[in-house]
Amino acid sequence: MISQFFVLSQRGDHIVFRDYRGEVPKGSAEIFFRKVKFWNDDEAEEAPPVFNVDGVNYIHVKVAGLFFVVTTMVNVSPSLLLELLQRIARVTKDYLGVLNEDSLRKNFILVYELLDEVIDFGYPQTTSTEVLKSYIFNEPIMVDAGRLPPLGPAAMFMQGTKRMPGTAVTKSVVANEPGGKKREEIFVDIIERISVTFSSSGYILTSEIDGTIQMKSYLTGNPEIRLALNEDLSIGRTGSSSYDYRSSSSGGAVILDDCNFHESVYLDSFDIDRTLTLIPPDGEFAVMNYRMTQEFKPPFRVTALIEEAGPSRAEVLLKIRADFSANVTANTITVQMPVPSYTMRASFELEAGAVGQTTDFKEGSRRLEWNLKKIVGGSEHTLRAKLTFSQESHGNITREAGPVNMNFTIPMYNASKLQVRYLQIAKKSKTYNPYRWVRYVTQANSYVARL
Repeated sequence: MISQFFVLSQRGDHIVFRDYRGEVPKGSAEIFFRKVKFWNDDEAEEAPPVFNVDGVNYIHVKVAGLFFVVTTMVNVSPSLLLELLQRIARVTKDYLGVLNEDSLRKNFILVYELLDEVIDFGYPQTTSTEVLKSYIFNEPIMVDAGRLPPLGPAAMFMQGTKRMPGTAVTKSVVANEPGGKKREEIFVDIIERISVTFSSSGYILTSEIDGTIQMKSYLTGNPEIRLALNEDLSIGRTGSSSYDYRSSSSGGAVILDDCNFHESVYLDSFDIDRTLTLIPPDGEFAVMNYRMTQEFKPPFRVTALIEEAGPSRAEVLLKIRADFSANVTANTITVQMPVPSYTMRASFELEAGAVGQTTDFKEGSRRLEWNLKKIVGGSEHTLRAKLTFSQESHGNITREAGPVNMNFTIPMYNASKLQVRYLQIAKKSKTYNPYRWVRYVTQANSYVARL
């Protein structure tokens, strides 16, 4: 099935390389990197996750700035291999604590030992951290996470909060703390990726939430855990929506279209009191995946307008309003808007007193880019841009520009209102009281406003 597996750095350096079948010509890693680096097919900015070069299929994912790649000569399901690559990255992170170039190089013996157990002669065997514990004997060499930038979705929670320990996402599940002790703690992350499309008049055309409840356990002895969700949680769509997204209150039933659970979850009492019972395996895993298409209140309102200001000029107005509580702050916001292909220059005008905002005109892709370091709930931000064209515009200029695309991350906020009521851990003794961390984050999947 799989001919080769390799991991490349952003510079194209080989960090890990394993050839299982010897059927792909040498130099495949270099061919892959050059193809990805200089990809310019149909003006796409990045190479697709699957492509073919000279009869060799290349399937890759980019995790923490590293390229995880497999090659194959046969017609294999791309979804299967993409999922396998994600799981290999997750297992590696479970063992190393930190997933980056430095940790891979320092633990290359452990990484190759993991690969030999995960893949045998090109066929996947297991990607379970718990199962692999029986076969892996090398101890990880821990990398100092204090000088590394935070990586991964869980890193969002470590920005601007003192409640989350800095080592939350950088600990190995197999290594002990200094002194031989292991800190008893468990992390539950509710991560939601939302997709919203606004019409030119500001109405919501489509809205969807793809969510997951992630768990990472550092508990010894694998005790039983009870995870309670909203009591008014409903599964399956009904004819009418009982969730009033216009209301500013937190009331209203949470209605999910569908969901699925990890194999370790027992659903005996889920229909009665919406409680999940499980014995968590080692490593990071998804307790529950869910999807919601019921109406919900989007976190941002985006208004975009482009008008002609002369024979070869136009003006753009972009406005963002944060429709969430003032005690919540969104991070790393990026707003992009394609402009007509004959745009030569763009000048920007930010609002008075703007702090932590940058603007840019990408000439290659003919796109305006507006970056905001943070947005506090309830605030509104405006950007004006003046465009200069190389020729007179013909026809309707709004057809040649847009749509506006927005990316953001909002820690400690979730649009679906799905909540963890309590996290109960079976007690081994009266003094047993492990740390429990429940965290929320919302990210943009496809947040688009049409002109």
